[in-house]
Amino acid sequence: HRKFVCVDPHDIPLVAFVDSDMMMGMPKSLAAATGMDAMTHAIEGFITKGAWEMTDMLHIKAIEIIGRSLRDSVKGDQAGREAMALGQYIAGMGFSNVGLGLVHGMAHPLSAWYNIPHGVACASLLPTIMKYNKDFTGEKYREIAIVLGIEGAEAMSLEDVRDAACQAIDQLSKDVGIPATISELGVKEEDIPAIAKDALNDVCTPGNPRDTTLEEIIELYRSLM
Repeated sequence: HRKFVCVDPHDIPLVAFVDSDMMMGMPKSLAAATGMDAMTHAIEGFITKGAWEMTDMLHIKAIEIIGRSLRDSVKGDQAGREAMALGQYIAGMGFSNVGLGLVHGMAHPLSAWYNIPHGVACASLLPTIMKYNKDFTGEKYREIAIVLGIEGAEAMSLEDVRDAACQAIDQLSKDVGIPATISELGVKEEDIPAIAKDALNDVCTPGNPRDTTLEEIIELYRSLM
């Protein structure tokens, strides 16, 4: 019942071939799950405690590319898949330098306990955790809203633009077919305290912009049932 990150210099390839033609055979569900995982990488990397100017440039560009391309990619559009190949790679360049946050911290136990695909676990959590974090992100949700093409984002109040960014990601997740609740994924209410303990101890959780507690993680899981 444990999923964890393994890091070693020997894991780093000398060359990576990112070939969108190899992605064309993916079914819609896999394109959606991996695509939303990439969006989670970009957003969490953008707001994580370790974020800085260079990684911000990578992450905000990745959010822009993924936001405009994922729906087409899921439909099997070749240009969409090619754009997603670039977007996910840019996001990886960013978060591999600064880490992630609570979405990944809470997603890892869902995969370990229930074999839920990682991208589906992340996507089901992302909009709720974005709302949980919103007051600890400065103006970054405005930047997200702008690159996602939300009309009037530049002039919105900070509260409104944060909500708009969360709603846009929620809609994207729904549009590509991600379940809205974790109960749909087989999560059991009685397991939540143990899962939450694993999430609190996950290596990604300390990078979250908002410090959290076991009780808060339990309530976040329960809110998604």
